[in-house]
Amino acid sequence: MVSTDRFLAFAAMSLLVIVIPGPSVLFVIGRALAHGRRTAVATAVGNVFGSYLLVVAVAVGIGSLVERSVTVYLAVKLAGAAYLVYLGVQAFRHRKELKASMIGTRQVRPARGDLRTVLDGVLVGVTNPKGVVFFAAVLPQFVDHSAGHVPVQMLLLGLVPITIGLVTDTLWGLTASAARAWFARSDRRLSLIGGAGGFTMIGLGVTVAVTGRAD
Repeated sequence: MVSTDRFLAFAAMSLLVIVIPGPSVLFVIGRALAHGRRTAVATAVGNVFGSYLLVVAVAVGIGSLVERSVTVYLAVKLAGAAYLVYLGVQAFRHRKELKASMIGTRQVRPARGDLRTVLDGVLVGVTNPKGVVFFAAVLPQFVDHSAGHVPVQMLLLGLVPITIGLVTDTLWGLTASAARAWFARSDRRLSLIGGAGGFTMIGLGVTVAVTGRAD
């Protein structure tokens, strides 16, 4: 299957790409600032699920279509950007409700709340232009075609960046949520940080929409 050399080379490449904060990282940070640790962790989990869906898409051949087609690529990118802006606006609108939500963090929450948070992360992960390009253009280069079972090789290699991303995104989220706890000592500061989280997601959505391929 995948040789050790190819595996290590792809792991190194994945680490270099992932440590540079992109849409997924900034989204987790924005959600952590706006809603706290639990939401940040659930978002990170959703992000990696969404990213792995990209791996599956590339393994079955859909990813190459997205990479080659300007129209499809643009549609994916704008869908992700629009959803980021929507979530940012919602976070900003409800920034003054953060104190009440923090007081009630020990109350039982409906399971659908956590599920919706994970699904938010999945949608952002699967529409992340950085992920689309990386998995469609970089992942296939590390596959050994002579060994056969190319889709299986892609699925196995894809677990490498997914694992790295889960660890780093979670650390980013926990760090941001810890800073949020300090802001929570003041209603005014908490409102400001909630607004900052919302603006972060809005700015990220706009950035995703206007950057990337221009062909």
